Amino acid sequence: MVRRRWIADEVSGDRAFLIGDHADHLTRVLRARVGDHFDIATGAAVRSGRIASIADGRVEFVLSEEIPGKCLSEITLVLSIFKFDRMEWAIEKCTELGVSRIVPVIAQRTDSHLAAASPKRVERWRRIARQASEQSRRAVPPEVAAPIKVAEALTVPGTFRILLSEVEERTRLRDVVKADAPDDGIVLAVGPEGGWTEGELQSFQQAGWTSASLGNTILRAETAAIAAIAIVASALSSF
Repeated sequence: MVRRRWIADEVSGDRAFLIGDHADHLTRVLRARVGDHFDIATGAAVRSGRIASIADGRVEFVLSEEIPGKCLSEITLVLSIFKFDRMEWAIEKCTELGVSRIVPVIAQRTDSHLAAASPKRVERWRRIARQASEQSRRAVPPEVAAPIKVAEALTVPGTFRILLSEVEERTRLRDVVKADAPDDGIVLAVGPEGGWTEGELQSFQQAGWTSASLGNTILRAETAAIAAIAIVASALSSF
């Protein structure tokens, strides 16, 4: 049976700790007890952990041998902000698929109320990414950055940067990544509901981004993000 994996809140030598709601979920919901074994991600490695003590809002593990793990591909998702429930679903699923960094972006077609509220959602997005990482047995969660505007998104670093565009007719994402996927990963930008504006498309092009399409159908923003990350992750894993 595959053991549940947890990402430690604190690590000190051969001891690791879950704290607060993180610890309460393990003890109250999953009913873990002293002596139970789990895999514990410490940031530097994943190690076998045995529960040594349980207190209110705190679980202590004794760590032992390191558990071999696979390295994830470097995929940065530049994700325009859209309806929060759908965006949270996209963050969860893209985390499961292996994205390494998520950069929320306020685009011209981002609803003004969502844009204003987005800074207060960052901690929730990070918590969702952490939970999805544990569920999918990742060693570390993706970084979730604070929201930025398109002008800043244009300069997100990466040797291979791809803009998903509904108006792109010739270049498909799957063909681009098969031909040119670099060793150091990919940056992928997904637009908001309604897509990128013409001015934004021009700005990305002038900044050196490659435009690509997911196909002839128009997808919801969350569907496009998940499909794109799946395509890119699959392509990178084959190199």
